[in-house]
Amino acid sequence: MLQLRPNCECCDRDLPAESSDALICSFECTFCRDCATDKLQGICPNCSGELLARPRRPAAKLVKNPASSERIHKPEGCRQAG
Repeated sequence: MLQLRPNCECCDRDLPAESSDALICSFECTFCRDCATDKLQGICPNCSGELLARPRRPAAKLVKNPASSERIHKPEGCRQAG
């Protein structure tokens, strides 16, 4: 089961489980759409994997399988590519 992390690793923006603005890599590193597109060009800074839209878990399933509350914030790895 995916660990639905609650924030963007770059900017620490809140990304609730129902957010359509969350993108993840195959290791579940999580980023907001703005950081993933503008700063990271769709590539995870941790593993170099592709960032894709995070699936949304149906609200009824969140009751038994809640989103993670663990916040991961690594702004140093998310510098603007240039």
